[in-house]
Amino acid sequence: MVQLKEFRIVMPMSLEEYQVSQMYMVMKMQQQSSNGAEGVEVLENRPFQDDEFGKGQYTSKVYRLQSKAPAWLTSIAPTDALVMQEEAWNAYPRCKTVIKCPYFTKFSLTIETVHRADNGTSENVHGLNEEQLAARQVETIDIASAETDYWSYAIGSSNFDFSKFKSAKTGRGPLLDGWQENCSPVMTAYKLVTIDAPYWGFGYRLEQALLAGERALFIESHRNCFGWIDEWFGMTMQRIRELEQQGDCLLNEKISKPILLTDAADCEQSFSHNSERQVQQVIHT
Repeated sequence: MVQLKEFRIVMPMSLEEYQVSQMYMVMKMQQQSSNGAEGVEVLENRPFQDDEFGKGQYTSKVYRLQSKAPAWLTSIAPTDALVMQEEAWNAYPRCKTVIKCPYFTKFSLTIETVHRADNGTSENVHGLNEEQLAARQVETIDIASAETDYWSYAIGSSNFDFSKFKSAKTGRGPLLDGWQENCSPVMTAYKLVTIDAPYWGFGYRLEQALLAGERALFIESHRNCFGWIDEWFGMTMQRIRELEQQGDCLLNEKISKPILLTDAADCEQSFSHNSERQVQQVIHT
């Protein structure tokens, strides 16, 4: 059964700031979660242009998440069942991500994201038809509330207490009850997740598990976007792109994979000792 769920994540920042914060967060979280056995392998990271999105950045990645698999899943599938292939088209403020699992060949998960300068009150940013709207579930996520379920534990949970947090650079925070109503600047990431695992006996359970996993990832990643604001605030898009490229090279070195997104000479040339030190500072900050 195809499931359709829209997550609305309200953020205390502008659309322009969010673009930088998201790229910084993705780079840092990927570095922190990757090691010799598990993590993220970047196959491709390049500009693209097409009729659907216009201009943007295309990425192809492999996520090795074996240790994150719940016990019930490992009882019916090998540990590499949570090796995921991801393709993403980032034409901010619109993005699309498609995730597939080589082990479950019929499985598909698509995330379509629209970013708006509002506080989560837009009702149909994805242009769904009446049938889709009837099937859609909607959940508004509050980044100020911490979660304690299995997937939050498996993905990792930051220690930010946003009821006491205050950014040194921007003065934003703390985030108290009802902060979304009076926040300025403010924006919302509207993430529409479509998931289908047509397997008799366990397909629905797999869909629910992966929806819960995506939800936990949305919460943790967006908490980090705001929690790390004093690290990325003031960075230019050019600088964040440079760090991203250098981080991709370091990721593939960590998991002992060949560098496919560019040739080795280009990577070595762009990844100076100073740049490597800066990426390492990002990881350990």
